[in-house]
Order: sequence, then structure tokens, then C-alpha cells
Amino acid sequence: MSTELNILFENSRKASRKLNKLSDARRNEILLRVADAAVENIDKIIAANALDLANMPKSDPKYDRLMLTAERIKAIADDIRSVASLESPLGRELNKIVRPNGLIIRKVSVPFGVIGIIYEARPNVSFDVFSLCFKTANACILKGGSDAINSNRTIVEVIHSVLEAQGIDSSVVSLLPPTHEATAEMLNAVGKVDLIIPRGGKRLIEFVRDNSRVPVIETGAGICHTYIHSSADIAKGAAIINNAKTRRVSVCNALDCTLVDASRIADLPVLVAPLAESKVIIYADNRAYNALEGKYPYLEHATEENWGLEYMDYKMSLKIVDNIDDALEHIERYSSKHSECIVAEDAQACDRFSLEVDAACVYSNAPTAFTDGGQFGFGAEIGISTQKLHARGPMALPEITTYKYIIAGNGQIRAK
Repeated sequence: MSTELNILFENSRKASRKLNKLSDARRNEILLRVADAAVENIDKIIAANALDLANMPKSDPKYDRLMLTAERIKAIADDIRSVASLESPLGRELNKIVRPNGLIIRKVSVPFGVIGIIYEARPNVSFDVFSLCFKTANACILKGGSDAINSNRTIVEVIHSVLEAQGIDSSVVSLLPPTHEATAEMLNAVGKVDLIIPRGGKRLIEFVRDNSRVPVIETGAGICHTYIHSSADIAKGAAIINNAKTRRVSVCNALDCTLVDASRIADLPVLVAPLAESKVIIYADNRAYNALEGKYPYLEHATEENWGLEYMDYKMSLKIVDNIDDALEHIERYSSKHSECIVAEDAQACDRFSLEVDAACVYSNAPTAFTDGGQFGFGAEIGISTQKLHARGPMALPEITTYKYIIAGNGQIRAK
């Protein structure tokens, strides 16, 4: 391990211990100051972001995800204030047992310590992760992608300026160089980094999972489906599909594949009509293609590669299924277990779909676009977990804490 990064990891560990001594009120005060500083430095942050945007074609779906505007920065600041307003998850008594011998065993929530985040062209993550980690007394080490290096550096500088002015060790948030070597060192920082969370596409998540010696929580990759049931309200379905697909195409909760019950083939033109305004390319199976030919302007034939594909673009797969059994089977085969949706007026169909679909978030008559920590009332999120151990779905304050047992005795001795 390089001397420079070893020092950074050690400083993060020391800073996390200091942070744990601060009161929740003091942490909240500093978060509010960071939110104010973000707004006060909008011009500086946007200027740095412009340098990153200049190196990315506007046609790249990641361009929108990379872009920061005054409105987006103000929204980020509001999220930080929201995090500050939330009840602390630390020090909660999760369980208490009094043993027959008088031992009192308490299960209490505590910080992880040092959390490493590996993410792509998403500079908002720098603020989000800091606010959530600081609130929970975790130090964070940020490893952003080279696409957002100027944005991330400036954001961390803004945060550091507040921390230093408030007498807080600035090592509670550190930014690694955007190199593969830095990634490799963090993945092997056993004993220095307690948890790593990758945020990005499937390749990034799989790389981190397969190469890390530090525990990993998988987040991000979202292959999201919407199933239009035989009982669906088509106007409702059209609005849900359009919102899930076009609100922001580069995020993990965006719709990738629509499944339509065979009994509703005649409604396909109405169902997908709103997508034409955004020029969404539809990759349709044969039955859907025949029903839409000449009635939808951006139509292509689907191949096997289109199923189970996360587009992150103005593209969507479309498949006709014979019934809910077929829909469930397709989702089971191709889902990334992120977010899935059914549009149906039949309550039993909604209940069955919710019960049988294996995903972190399962919707009835609402778009997958709502899979978001802010939308769930969590203030912000550190990622969307698609695994089942420890955390699942939007990860916010409680999910970045762990626990320890605190045992109080009065001289009890264990028998031999």
C-alpha cells in the first residue's frame, strides 16, 4: 500500500473516533452550515462541473447525471438540511435482555467507523454520502470517477472549509485520486476501512464485489420492469410508464422493460404514445412490434440481448406476456432485484405480484421512479441495496449503522 494512501486511511480511522464523541446537536449544526456553504458556493461548484461536462458528449446518457445546476445544488442543500432534521439512529436500544443471573445485555446501534464509497459520474453523491455518514458519526472515503473529478474536488473543498472553520478534523471526509490503483488499495484496506458501497452500473458493482477484501454492500444496478395486467387502467399505465422511463433515464430506478398482458394488445398504441415525445426507442418482441408498426415512430425489433438490459438511455424493451404467470417468470429471470411494478385494478393480482416478486421495492400502480431515499422520507440515500443481507432498498441513516452488545454485571462469575 502506498504511504500516502495508508496515511489517508489511518487519518480517516482517527477522525471517525473523534466524530463519535460529538453530540447529535453539534453534528446537525455543522450539517446545516455545509448546506448553507453549498448554496453560497453555487457558482464555484458549477464552474468546476462545467470543466467535467466539457469532456463528456451531451449525447452520453451520463451527461444529465453529471450535470449540476443551481436548482440541483439548492435541492442537494435541502436534502442535507433534511438529514440534519432526522432523529439520530445512534445509541438506540435495539434489544434488552436480563438474564437469570442478573446480567443485563443491551443491543445498541453504533457507527460502522469508516465507509468507502466508489461511484461514477454522480457528483451529488459526494454531498449525499458526506451528510449521511457525518450524521451517523462515520468517516467516509470517496472514490469518484474521473468524469467528475473537478466537481468532486470542489465539493470536498467546500465541505472541508466548513469543517476546518468549526474545528472538526477534515479527514472525516476524504477524496481518493480517480485511479484504478486507488480503488485497488481501498478494496484491500482491511482493518482501515470497515465497509465499501459501490454506486454505479453492473460492471462496477461486480468488480468491487469480486475484488474487495473489505465487506461490500451491493447497490445500484437496476433492471426495472412494469407489468400491465389484464385489469390495468390504460391511462394510468401510460402515465406510469412514461414517468418511470423518461423522468431521468440515467438513474437506476428508470424503467427498462414493459410487459403487457396479451389481452391488452389493442391498447398498446395508447399505452406507449407519451414516450414518442421523448423519442424513446422501443425494442419490441414480434407480437408487440406487429401491434405498433405504423403507430409508433421509434420502433425496433427486440433480440434476446434486450431482455435483462439496463439502458440508462431513452430506450425500452417491450414484451407481450400471456398472463401474470408469464410476467412473473420473465421478471424472475431478468430482474436485478431492484424495483418492479404492476399496473392493475385487480387487488388480488397486486397482492400476488407483491408477494411473489423478489425485489427490494415492489410497486402497485406507481412508477419505479419513487425508489429513492428522499422520496421514502429518509432525507437522502447512500445507495439502493439489491442484496438481502444487512440492508435492502434505499439505504439511509439506520442502514449505515451496526450494533454492539453492552453487558452490565455486578460481579457474576461464569461456572466452570
